[in-house]
Amino acid sequence: MTNGEADYDHLLGLVYQGALEEQPWQSALPLLREVLDAQVVSLVLRPPSDDDRGAILNCVRPESHVQRGQGLLADPSDWEASAYRDQFFALDPFINLPLDEVVALEDILPDAELVASDYYQHYLQPIDLFRILGVDTREPGGMLARLRISRRRSEQRFGPQERALLEKITPHLRRAIEVYARLKRMTSERDVYSGAVDQLSVATIILDEQGRMLNTNALAKALLEEGNGLCLHGRQLHIDGRDINRELQQALDTIIKAQQAGTTAIVRALRVPRSAGRADLGLVIRPVPAAQGNEGQSSPCAAVFISDPDLRESASQQILGELFELTPAEANLAILLARGLSLAAVSETQQVSPHTARAQLKSIFAKTGVSRQAELVRLVLKSVASLG
Repeated sequence: MTNGEADYDHLLGLVYQGALEEQPWQSALPLLREVLDAQVVSLVLRPPSDDDRGAILNCVRPESHVQRGQGLLADPSDWEASAYRDQFFALDPFINLPLDEVVALEDILPDAELVASDYYQHYLQPIDLFRILGVDTREPGGMLARLRISRRRSEQRFGPQERALLEKITPHLRRAIEVYARLKRMTSERDVYSGAVDQLSVATIILDEQGRMLNTNALAKALLEEGNGLCLHGRQLHIDGRDINRELQQALDTIIKAQQAGTTAIVRALRVPRSAGRADLGLVIRPVPAAQGNEGQSSPCAAVFISDPDLRESASQQILGELFELTPAEANLAILLARGLSLAAVSETQQVSPHTARAQLKSIFAKTGVSRQAELVRLVLKSVASLG
């Protein structure tokens, strides 16, 4: 294998790795800038708009020598990026290129017209850029990526070899962008679901095939740190008390074996006693559906859901009011009843007369369509008000 082939293979590896890096493409862009002998390489993942600063990754030729292929992306607050976002993106003549087609700026705008443009005089000239080679590509989910390679005016135009290299890289960049976009969407979906579970006051623990903890939400983390009834021994879930802990381990073993066998209907439930007068925790264990090809000891295998009766129901007064057209006082009364208070206790704590409390409850019944206090409590607990 020649040095050129080795460089190309290394560059492709970094293009795909970029989708997984904490700072996307922090390794590929510096190497691409070096291979193409460019002043700046820019990857626009989300164009700026009036209410969005966009996502622009810049790699600028360093002033001093650095190790080959090494270097960080430019600070997004640097003038080149910030000025482009805030002032010059709307003037950029080099956008909306034909997809997957490598184009040079001089192909669509003669040098004389470029030099006369506001874009050149107020943006490109101050940062000494003139020659630009670019390609736009779009992944199937719709994310458009714009790759731009720039040189100074004193440097030579991009030739056939540079264009050919960019053409070869483009399909791989598109696939890497697709991986990146899918991961971002999955992360967003996960955060939405995780936030909803947190709002519903359900603690969640994810275990692997060895019963070791992989992840928790904030509620579960707090319960484990408290260590009252439920804790971790190493990374293994443990309940205080030999007999009840044996039940937990047997349940986990059954669930994990069921998951491995593809039987997802098995669910186990336990009560976890606590000391100091605290209410017992409710614990449910169920298999995590395995993604195809996701075998391995670090894969999610079992989910443990925990409810703590001592955590107050967190329905939003505002959301409940909007759902059922309740006044703030009526929504507050409904929430307090859902927390287990009697109508007399609500009257006393809210410092309203029993007659006023009964009138508010009657109005709530009329607006929600229920006729009993127990039905109202169930309605509040099952409503989406807790997600507010």
